[in-house]
Amino acid sequence: MKAGEFKKYGHEFLEWMAEYLEKVEDYPVKSQVSPGDIIKQLPKIPPEASESMEKIFIDFKEIILPGMTHWQHPNFYAYFQGNNSKPSILAEMLTATLGAQCMMWVTSPAATELEERTMEWLRSMMGLPNEFTGVIQDTASTATFTALLSAREKAGQVNENGFLHNRYRAYCSEQAHSSVDKAIRMAGVGSKNLVKITTDEKFAMKSAELELAIRNDLEAGYEPLFIVAALGTTGSTAVDSLPEIASIAEKYNIWLHVDAAYAGSALICPEYRWMIEGIEKADSFVVNPHKWLFTNFDCSAYFVKDPEMLVNTFTITPEYLKTNSADSVKNYKDWGLQLGRRFRALKLWFVIRNFGVKVLQEKIRHHINLGQLSLLTPCVSGFTPMD
Repeated sequence: MKAGEFKKYGHEFLEWMAEYLEKVEDYPVKSQVSPGDIIKQLPKIPPEASESMEKIFIDFKEIILPGMTHWQHPNFYAYFQGNNSKPSILAEMLTATLGAQCMMWVTSPAATELEERTMEWLRSMMGLPNEFTGVIQDTASTATFTALLSAREKAGQVNENGFLHNRYRAYCSEQAHSSVDKAIRMAGVGSKNLVKITTDEKFAMKSAELELAIRNDLEAGYEPLFIVAALGTTGSTAVDSLPEIASIAEKYNIWLHVDAAYAGSALICPEYRWMIEGIEKADSFVVNPHKWLFTNFDCSAYFVKDPEMLVNTFTITPEYLKTNSADSVKNYKDWGLQLGRRFRALKLWFVIRNFGVKVLQEKIRHHINLGQLSLLTPCVSGFTPMD
């Protein structure tokens, strides 16, 4: 494709994108196709010769679009919405154009340093302690798995020695996200060692039951390893009592991970920071800007109190990844599962700058007000109505 054609279709696509965002409510929220309707319209073998972008775009509109569920539709209520916004889309276009692989500082210094500063902005916006250091993961599922692996490494240096025993226990509420179950399986802890704590009338974890389970496990010879406290559960947006759970985690020296994937965005409004009272005792924290801060998927902000433990868990540096700057910069390849990393910080930076903190706060407050107005029964989520 030559530059002229790229410009032509770039403008055409952008016109379509703008119109789509303006008229998304004209589409059915859920795709109306039946299983197999899309694939039977797609050739079984790839084309031998080049096809025109015009034909490909027509097929996008006539074959692909009818098979899409429109997550940005104002009547989409199926899950926590995958928020999007125009500044985020524009940033994603630039990210795709740059095509950078941002695994280390030297592979794109701006990507690393922008991520570092943007995570500092977000930490400040949410009122998190300054001792927390942030890194952008793809999803909260990855962040929770990352936290569990760090806790496992801290407890027994499993990376080097393997499992000398498998007597670890992890704890979460029976309302916790399924990613906790998946992380427990992948980390080799085992589903039978994930203890689901019962919840109260507001679907929040019963802290007394958590401590009782820990004490019983200690007496039985288990090693309590990991606790997940939820701020905004998927089923009901319930908020666990972080002050109580954090004190228990500190008392028994257990890694505490706070899953605020959805409700954590509300922390940019000071009146909702009661949810993170006790956060200074937590070891890690995750919030998803791609759920409620107008940043398109994927963008998950993971904060950790001890970044050295995080790096020790994941760092592997073969010869081809050694650099002269390694001791003076952050190399985010060592801060999670992936070696290759997308330039996710750019879109979050665009969103924060283009909206501004004040407008983001206004939108969060407006959404909470709308949620309160729509309730026919008292709210069980832990959020309090605005005046």
